[in-house]
Amino acid sequence: MAAIKDPSKKDAVKTGSLTAKKRVLLVDDHPLYREGLAEFINRERDLEVIAESESADNALKVISEIDPDLIILDITLKDSNGIDLIKSIKSQYEHKPILVLSMHDESLYAERALRAGAKGFIMKQEATQKVMIAIHTVLNGKIYLSEHMGQRMLEKQLSGIPDNVSSVGALSDRELEVFQLIGDGATTAKIAKDLHLSVKTVETYRANIKNKLNLKNNTELIRHAVQWVQSGKEI
Repeated sequence: MAAIKDPSKKDAVKTGSLTAKKRVLLVDDHPLYREGLAEFINRERDLEVIAESESADNALKVISEIDPDLIILDITLKDSNGIDLIKSIKSQYEHKPILVLSMHDESLYAERALRAGAKGFIMKQEATQKVMIAIHTVLNGKIYLSEHMGQRMLEKQLSGIPDNVSSVGALSDRELEVFQLIGDGATTAKIAKDLHLSVKTVETYRANIKNKLNLKNNTELIRHAVQWVQSGKEI
């Protein structure tokens, strides 16, 4: 469910002149985090959070209604995967800038987010000043990544390593998410709860992962996932 702010307050005085504020939509399934982030963003003279949403379906509806200047979203949402939402947004609003702000490891999801159409990726544990830098970078039409992730992607490109160099790289975005949680020790029931999926759906993902990674049973799946997480989750 979205909370749409009062759109009447559009302008702010900045450096002595009247400047239109950039309108921001927050898409995150944690209300308390959205509230804190909105308060932080609204302190900026040139920014205003005009709507919040916790689900992909609602976010798409809100975008059509308010036409935000920037969308900030998480990877895990109430009814969907943030990567899928990025793809949906880009298919309907090709030039709409998107910044991913997530607790998920950038080494796993930053490149996938950019391929889907996002303009930036930053992790939630970063300092608020860096979050603001990321926001303004994306609003200015540039790509934002951490220095470490940017260097990693550059090295990968220069080395000519193909995207599907490993079997893990062949997993879909949601399969990778499930695989990581398995490696972190989560049960099927917990994965279903965390990702807002049914147990049956998670079991289907587990079966797909085993098939793609040529694993014979659940024991091999768990061992492989744990080893992958402990090795640094190199794709």
